[in-house]
Amino acid sequence: MRCHEVDYEIIGHEMQMVEVELDPQETVIAEAGAMNYMDDGIEFEAKMGDGSQPDQGFMGKIFSAGKRVISGESLFMTHFTNIGTGKKRVAFAAPFPGTIIPVNMAAIGEELFCQKDSFLCAALGTNIDIAFQRRLGAGFFGGEGFILERLRGDGMAFIHAGGCVVEKKLQGETIRVDTGCLAAFTANIDYDIKMVKGLKSMFFGGEGLFFATLSGHGSVWLQSLPFSRLADRIFENAPSRGGKSQGEGSVLGGLGRMLDGDG
Repeated sequence: MRCHEVDYEIIGHEMQMVEVELDPQETVIAEAGAMNYMDDGIEFEAKMGDGSQPDQGFMGKIFSAGKRVISGESLFMTHFTNIGTGKKRVAFAAPFPGTIIPVNMAAIGEELFCQKDSFLCAALGTNIDIAFQRRLGAGFFGGEGFILERLRGDGMAFIHAGGCVVEKKLQGETIRVDTGCLAAFTANIDYDIKMVKGLKSMFFGGEGLFFATLSGHGSVWLQSLPFSRLADRIFENAPSRGGKSQGEGSVLGGLGRMLDGDG
């Protein structure tokens, strides 16, 4: 199934959204809860599956949805269709601060691997699946888990990453990356996990025990602030309900405790 041809505009900087323009009868699919606003004339429906294989049958849809549940995604995806006349727009936003990456799937070989939870939306016809790491090292020590999302199609797809994003175009060389900072890579990139050399660097370097190595010919997208790192910092500095706050802002922390009735 060929993907629908959709136009788009990226809006904002730190907290971005993507506004997708649909011609009559064009459809964009998105993760549940990602929509911000839409024009009158757009109809949306929650469906089991991405709609890329309309003849796969009920059991096929159940199997595809089950794999999404394994990866931590919702059982359903939302399909937004322009049922009116003229062009209509619908906008989607990422759930945390970062950057939305527009990917022309036809230009990269029609296949993309990305960290789970990074898919935002795509033109109808895009197949959203999961891919298990083929190598045990990459699977058990990959930082973001054993499972990657795999997107296939020839239309536009949009993923989101934490912080700012840099695209590295590899021409046969190898780069080493913090495992959490890897956002996405094309299908012809070889991905593996290596252990840090040296006991001192391993335990006192502050960079973790493993890093990712990527080599080959293709594109790699790196994120500056993985959500897991952001969540860890928030958790570490969150005030304790049973004791004193360990946060750095003592004045604000004290004010917060007074408002909570703890001061």
